[in-house]
Amino acid sequence: MKSATGEAPTELGQQLRLPCGVILKNRLVKAAMSDSLGDGAGNPTEHQIKLYQRWAEGGAALALVGEMQIGPHYPEKPGNLVLGPDADLSALKRLTEQGSVSGAQIWPQLGHAGALAYSPVSAPKGPSPLHVEGLQCDGLTLEEIEELPHAYASAALLAKKIGFGGVQIHAGHGFLLSQFLSPLFNKRSDPYGGSIDNRFRIVGKILEAVRNKVGPDFPVGIKINSTDKLVGGLGEEEALDVVRLLDETTVDLIDISGGTYFPGAASSSDGVRVKGPYFADFARRAKRVTSVPIMLTGGFKTRAGAVAAVKGGLADAVGLARSMVLEPELPNIWLKEASSDPVFPVFNAPQEGAVTAWYTMRLAALGEENEHNFELSAEEALEIYERRDAERVALWLKRFGRVSKSSTG
Repeated sequence: MKSATGEAPTELGQQLRLPCGVILKNRLVKAAMSDSLGDGAGNPTEHQIKLYQRWAEGGAALALVGEMQIGPHYPEKPGNLVLGPDADLSALKRLTEQGSVSGAQIWPQLGHAGALAYSPVSAPKGPSPLHVEGLQCDGLTLEEIEELPHAYASAALLAKKIGFGGVQIHAGHGFLLSQFLSPLFNKRSDPYGGSIDNRFRIVGKILEAVRNKVGPDFPVGIKINSTDKLVGGLGEEEALDVVRLLDETTVDLIDISGGTYFPGAASSSDGVRVKGPYFADFARRAKRVTSVPIMLTGGFKTRAGAVAAVKGGLADAVGLARSMVLEPELPNIWLKEASSDPVFPVFNAPQEGAVTAWYTMRLAALGEENEHNFELSAEEALEIYERRDAERVALWLKRFGRVSKSSTG
C-alpha cells in the first residue's frame, strides 16, 4: 500500500490488521498511563478530552486511556475514570469523538486495582490476604471472583456503546489480574491458584465473557507483565506460558510490559539502565509462541529503536508513554524519514514517586495546552500531585460512598 504521496510507507507507517478485522493506521500507539485527569467523581474533564484529541491529531494509531475502572470501589487513583451505568455518558462520548479524530482509535484500559486500590476511598482486596509493610489487603471470596467476568464484560459493552473503538484488559503492573497471575500475590489453593493455568483461569473467563458481550468484530486487547521484577513474583518462563494461553483465546493485541507497583519496588522506567526497549528479549520469545499481534511498551526513546523493533520482528506495534508526554505529536514526527527524538529530562536523586508525578503533572499541562510554561521540579510536581489526590478523596466518597468489603468492582 502506498501513502498519499505515492511512496511506500515506512515500517512505522504500515497498517496493522488485528485478528478481529479492525485496522490500525500505523504501528505507533500511545500506551496506557494513569493520566489521573478525571474530575474526582469518575468522569472525564475538558482538559482530559483535549489531551486525547492532541494525541489523535499527533498521529497515534491508537490511544489507550489508562486505568479506566470497571466500577468505583477499587480505583488506582481518585482521578481515574469509571465505566458504570451512572457514568457521565455525554462527557465520555466527547472523549471518544475527540480521541478518534484523524483516523485514530481510542480504547479504555479496563482496570481494577485489587490489592493496590487507593486505600483512602477503598478497602483493598486481592486474590489472597496480604499483610506486609505498606500493603494490607483482604482476599476476594470465590463468589466475588466469579462476579468479575460479568463486571468486565458489562464495562466493555458500555465502552462499545459509548463509541470506544476497542478495549484493553489490564493484567499488568501489579493490579488485580496481574495479581492473580503472580505467585507473590496469589496464594489461593482453589481452582484460581497454584499452577499458572489455574492462576490464568479468571483472565481467560474474563476474556471469554468480554468477547461474548462485544461480538467478534470489536477489538479486545490485553496488557501483561513479562516479569513482575520482584523476588517471588511472575517470571519470564511463566509469562511465556501466559502468552501461550492467550494464543488460545480470541484476544486481538497483546501489550507486553513489566514491573509492579509493589510498595518500595522500582517502576519499569525509573532508574533503568537498559538502552532501548526494556522487554525486547521477552517480546522476541513471545513472538515465537503466538500468532496474536504483539505490542511492546517501555523504553522507546528513539525513532531508530521503534523502527528496529518493527522491522526486526520484535513487535507489531510500539507502545509510547513518557515520550508522548514530552512530545504529543511524536508519531507524526517519527513517521517522517528525517525526524528527531524527544529530549528526556534528567532527575538527580528524586524522591520515590517524584518522576512519575512530574510526568503526570506534565500531562495536565498538555491538556491545558500550557506545556511551554511547565517548569516544575520533580519534588514540586510530587507535592502538587499528592495534594490533588487528597482533595479528590472527598469528591470520590461523595459520589460513590465508602466501599464495603463485599464489593467487587
